[in-house]
Amino acid sequence: MRRIFSDHAYSNDRIANCYWAEAVPDNALVRPALKGSEKADVAIVGAGFTGLSAALALAEAGANVTVVDASYPGWGASGRNGGFCCLGGAKASDAQIDRAHGKAARLEYRQAELAAVNHVEATLTKHGIDGETHSNGETLMAHKASYRLEDDARAVEENYGITPTLHNKDALESLGMPGPFHGALTTPVGFALNPRSYLEGLLKAAESAGAKVYGASPVSDIVRNGTYRLTTPQGTLEAEQLVVATNGYSSEDVPEWMASRYMPSQSSILVTRELTDAELASGWNTDQMCYDSLLLLHYFRLMPNRRFLFGMRGGLTSSDGTEAGIKRKIRADFERMFPAWAHVETPHYWSGMVCLSAGFTPFAGAIPDMPGAYTGFAYHGNGVGMGSYTGALLADQILGAGKLQTPKLMQKPPAKFPLGRARRALMYGIYAGAALKDL
Repeated sequence: MRRIFSDHAYSNDRIANCYWAEAVPDNALVRPALKGSEKADVAIVGAGFTGLSAALALAEAGANVTVVDASYPGWGASGRNGGFCCLGGAKASDAQIDRAHGKAARLEYRQAELAAVNHVEATLTKHGIDGETHSNGETLMAHKASYRLEDDARAVEENYGITPTLHNKDALESLGMPGPFHGALTTPVGFALNPRSYLEGLLKAAESAGAKVYGASPVSDIVRNGTYRLTTPQGTLEAEQLVVATNGYSSEDVPEWMASRYMPSQSSILVTRELTDAELASGWNTDQMCYDSLLLLHYFRLMPNRRFLFGMRGGLTSSDGTEAGIKRKIRADFERMFPAWAHVETPHYWSGMVCLSAGFTPFAGAIPDMPGAYTGFAYHGNGVGMGSYTGALLADQILGAGKLQTPKLMQKPPAKFPLGRARRALMYGIYAGAALKDL
């Protein structure tokens, strides 16, 4: 596989101290490697939220499905994210989407964001998955006094038909949200969860429905000669139809169509020890999941066991030195935003990849010039909901069921980023521009 980051970005070092492994250890997710020759109706590459959601829907419909993953199910973003199941999936603004696709397409797409959250909630209920859920929707925290939360409130009403609640700065402390914030906006859609618990539940549900799932089976080649033939280190998989569900961990050549159409971007998370009652009384004490209004945002939440999760975007290269620098930066931001907890240990730190497209909207559809092949990617840091829903959308497209409606803009193949494999250089300008706007 040809990838655009160094090998360090795809190493186990970055997930070694992931907090979610305390609830669902790696060995609970490990699956045997594909060995020998196998056949299926549908082959799925990638056992994260998208791949497993597609596998579950296809298997429940009676299809013979086989999933292969380069490591183990959930090793990528699905097993290491912040656990925010919320509205989102696109990074493009309403104005950008209107210019590119039209207002009607934008409103259609925004309803899919709402459907994505509902899809995850229904999946948890249907399959009896204990996702350790909490939070009544999500809250946007204004990082500066000039930030116009009222504009966001109007956009929420127009896009989703939902009325959010505005909170002025003076009300934040009584809501358990003290900090360097200048007001807030709560949208009553979404919830937080333990992403590995959810992932494990999806995995078991897909397998119970009849899907086969293999780990330690990176796909080195995909060839079509009537059917698709996938090559792994110890075996081959032949299938009539194909789903590529690798998102930010994609490569330039599996398949080659993916080249330059995705942009991995790094995100990092730390988790505190359990906080005492006194520490909670002196600081943040709401169960609401939140994020700030920075373009290079922070996201944070107090979990049911009274540990605090704090994440941020950042990191344009991947190495031991870079990782150490990001770890120092996220800890400094944590202490700056929550000074009452400057003494609190943060024993867990890890990082991973989110995925962007050139148009800053997700894709869920057929791969051009590859009959019977589909892919879904570019959730822009909101893969719990949109990644899961995309898997269901792809399954519906394959089955021709017509039960779900994929928004038109999600079916438009993403354009390529400039610069080919050197396209990560574009992120320096993007991040610099975002930092200036955040001032």
